[in-house]
Amino acid sequence: MSFAPLTFDVEPARGCIHCGVCLESCPTYLLTGLETESPRGRIHLMQQVAAGRVAPTDTLRTHLDRCLACRACEAVCPSGVGYGALIENARAAFEEAHVVPRSRLAGLLRRMLLALVADPARLEGAAGILALYERTGLRHLLRATGLRSRMPKALRRMEALYPPLTRPRYRAPARPAHATARVALLLGCVMRVAYGDVHTAAARVLSRLGVEVVDVPDQICCGALHAHAGERHDATRLAKRNIEAFERAKVDAIVVDAAGCGAHLKGYGHLLAGDPQWAARAETFTSKVRDVTEYLASREGNERLGKLALRVTYQSPCHLAHAQRITQEPRALLRRVEGLELIEMAEAEVCCGSAGSYNLQQPELADELRDRKVDAILATGAEAVVSANPGCMLQVRSGLEERGRDIPVLHLVEVLDRAMS
Repeated sequence: MSFAPLTFDVEPARGCIHCGVCLESCPTYLLTGLETESPRGRIHLMQQVAAGRVAPTDTLRTHLDRCLACRACEAVCPSGVGYGALIENARAAFEEAHVVPRSRLAGLLRRMLLALVADPARLEGAAGILALYERTGLRHLLRATGLRSRMPKALRRMEALYPPLTRPRYRAPARPAHATARVALLLGCVMRVAYGDVHTAAARVLSRLGVEVVDVPDQICCGALHAHAGERHDATRLAKRNIEAFERAKVDAIVVDAAGCGAHLKGYGHLLAGDPQWAARAETFTSKVRDVTEYLASREGNERLGKLALRVTYQSPCHLAHAQRITQEPRALLRRVEGLELIEMAEAEVCCGSAGSYNLQQPELADELRDRKVDAILATGAEAVVSANPGCMLQVRSGLEERGRDIPVLHLVEVLDRAMS
């Protein structure tokens, strides 16, 4: 029996020999042991749908939706399969063809969220309103009285993931007296309103090392959430706006302190490869993108980066470790802080379950991965957890709070900023 094929590019899977090396690196396979929840199984399903041999049903899309797109499989694949591009192609095809329409409410909420993060002005307004939950003391009251523990599990989990919207906004540092490089900092969407002080810390560290951080006022959301959700048109539109904005800045590098955003920015070349008017510009843009840890580690010199007496463990974000293959640079930077002790956790590079909006869309699997990560953290006896991605920081923080453990979760640039102060 054959079906009308769901047309999308399966070329990234051409090298797959179905060897199974990817299985033990896949978080959802580790949890379920199911072939359909593994990279190999999903690749087979996507190839069958594209060939018209399997119907694009709701059940099949569920298997694709359960993929974290963490790309751990890419990092171990002996054939170099581009799984990240493949899963985005398939998700985009499902959304564009409307073969399995979502419920009206789910579709509406999804569109509202994606539209919100793509508009900085609206996002700032929404963040200001949502911040009242903390500013009025309601959040403290719910926790102090124990009412939070009586909430339904799903609502309690969402409350735990509530972003820290009362943290200070980004403030650009003064230009260093003798700048040796000129960079721009991606401000992003959620990062801009929830972790502006992390941007400030990154800019201060760069400035102390003689790097000028210039403002790029027209930059916008990177489009990663849209691409992961299959909204290819919006992802492309946002990419073009960012390319134009950063071109005008004329910088040596585009520095990113959110691993997921950095991985997506480095994929602009792939995203726009089929557009003759934008392909070359996208490749030029991509060549300048650097994760903040990658950029700092590449600076000349091996001097100490300040002093801080702290015992930490490092949680390796998937889109830094697997998508960008940056694993040693963050650790090397931490080891350059005098007095800081780095304790490796078990399964440091297994996904924590955040994965963009995955922890909202697939709560059960996300919570299992979060709890597994928290177990590994607590086993180290560390005084703080260090990461390099805001989604991971929120996810880990919620897991620690669920266990009643008051262990700070810090971005790596926050640690360096404190040490260098």
